[in-house]
Amino acid sequence: MKYIEIMDTTLRDGEQTSGVSFSSTEKLAIAQILLTEVKVDRLEVASARVSDGEFQAVKKITSWAAENGLLDKIEVLTFVDGDTSVKWMLDAGAKVMNLLTKGSLNHLTHQLKKIPEQHFEEISQVIALAQSEDIKCNVYLEDWSNGMRNSPEYVFQYLDFLTKQPIERVLLPDTLGVLTPTESYEFVHAIVQRYPDTHFDFHAHNDYDLGVANVMEAIRAGAKGLHLTVNGMGERAGNAPLASTIAVINDFFPEVKTSVVENSLYSVSRLVETFSGFRVPVNKPVVGENVFTQTAGIHADGDNKNNLYFNDLMPERFGRTRKYALGKTSGKANIEKNLQELGIKLSQEDLKKVTQRIIELGDKKEVVTREDLPYIISDVIDTSAIEEKVEVLNYVLTHSKNLRPSATLLVRIDGQTYEESAQGDGQYDAFMNALKKIYDTKKILLPMLTDYAVRIPPGGKTDALCETIITWELNSKEFKTHGLDSDQTVSAIKATQKMLNLIQF
Repeated sequence: MKYIEIMDTTLRDGEQTSGVSFSSTEKLAIAQILLTEVKVDRLEVASARVSDGEFQAVKKITSWAAENGLLDKIEVLTFVDGDTSVKWMLDAGAKVMNLLTKGSLNHLTHQLKKIPEQHFEEISQVIALAQSEDIKCNVYLEDWSNGMRNSPEYVFQYLDFLTKQPIERVLLPDTLGVLTPTESYEFVHAIVQRYPDTHFDFHAHNDYDLGVANVMEAIRAGAKGLHLTVNGMGERAGNAPLASTIAVINDFFPEVKTSVVENSLYSVSRLVETFSGFRVPVNKPVVGENVFTQTAGIHADGDNKNNLYFNDLMPERFGRTRKYALGKTSGKANIEKNLQELGIKLSQEDLKKVTQRIIELGDKKEVVTREDLPYIISDVIDTSAIEEKVEVLNYVLTHSKNLRPSATLLVRIDGQTYEESAQGDGQYDAFMNALKKIYDTKKILLPMLTDYAVRIPPGGKTDALCETIITWELNSKEFKTHGLDSDQTVSAIKATQKMLNLIQF
């Protein structure tokens, strides 16, 4: 088995995601879960000299890590700046530095305005100082990918020098995310072949959405370590994502082993999402909200028969469960799967009615949840038990600033239509006032509304189904009707229509 080290750089490179800044407490919490539960090999937690807040965060992390025997796993990005970064490291309690140097002649010439020999001499001085202070050193070759494309002779000149220095690892970043998978393999392979005794890490960015593909080729080429981030966070389009990369390694590289615990990947994803405020796309592989949800009814039917739509990415691997979405593309198989989870069994006739109701609701809202099902079943069975002699055909509800809400409605009673308008203290009150006008003309007394309750299913979102339960009193007797819709006022109107049909008898 070939062992690949995983260095997570969410707290350093990932924090360069636009608009993201972790507090020192949040950084510590993320570091703890990554090392103790996800079990990555190493953490790059910050850049030296950035701010006092960054310094305090690193001190918190190194203090905790030292107490738990994990200090050698904490790494900090440093700079070729004489003794400044080294002193910062010592004050912060860190023991491993990742020294940022120039990996392309273009960067060296135009940004530093130096020749290779000058750069190498300054680097050797920083490495020697770090060694004298018992600080281990890894070295980044910034813009290395463009260096291999445009100035490979400089890259090899630099590596000839660097591999003779007392360092632990050489870090090869695709700084601008420009590599193709073919180049990733060719460049890493050429370097590994020339320096077989040196440990090389590969650091992929995702500007062309090739991050994971490039990581795969770097592994094939002989890289011994990878730099990844939770949720693919990072500058611009982000870095190669931790969860997807680990899934790919486990499924397509049987000869490769990592320390990462798959079952913890989803929980750390949610933690980082919460702390960063950086929303994970619902279709993001492995950790996205929808990636283990079957929507089409034919898929649920196939899963019922022989798990025909399963693949190796089983949700249980990542601490998740498979779901079957309910909506306009649902078939009976999807609904039956959800009913099984709730322990509910319906007759084929009722199942057909519920299916049709879900399709209707799916045309109005994107998702019907499993938690909505009991409400839908209650509504369907309740409605089917009532003979509809009264039907609210149409209505217009208005609500304007500084004007009373109004309603205009068209109702059919025993085959005859009636239209009326009224105002009220709210849209539903205006609706009821218009309805009373119609029933007054028929000399029919409407029941008194004695209670009005609204509830949504557990975990309901802003587009959740809404159930309105209205209690009525007629001739000293109380009865209740229910209405269900994604709009609260509409659900109340549906409950009212059921009342109108009940009092017909």
